[in-house]
Amino acid sequence: MSVTIDGTLDGIDWVQTKADLAADDWDNGRNARALRRSFEQSQHVAIARDGDRVVGMARLLSDGVCNSFIVDVWTETPYRRQGIASAMMQRLLDQVPGQHVGLQTDSAPELYASLGFAPQPEFWSIIVGTWLDNDANRASV
Repeated sequence: MSVTIDGTLDGIDWVQTKADLAADDWDNGRNARALRRSFEQSQHVAIARDGDRVVGMARLLSDGVCNSFIVDVWTETPYRRQGIASAMMQRLLDQVPGQHVGLQTDSAPELYASLGFAPQPEFWSIIVGTWLDNDANRASV
């Protein structure tokens, strides 16, 4: 396996990537078009590729001044524990010096702790309307 990590969305087969996420039990319900849109509208992305195949991805949202949030961190199961997620995370963190960076996760706390993240006492959220009931999810790629 020769995995490279870059910050471009060039050449991604979003239908295949969506299928790979679902097969790896990581799918959150977005269709391929919505997944692509999520990444296109993010300030920074990190994409891990084995040849033409996407085997990992992560994205960062930022106000460009003081606050950022990392979401959608995924490494395909056979590629885990090889430093790919750490490298993607570091690539994203390097883009936002001086900013507070948050993330929400229910898995891989050891990974995030190793990168300097610490648990926060509270996280509040709300889903407006019905989860994923929006224009991005009403059409396919």
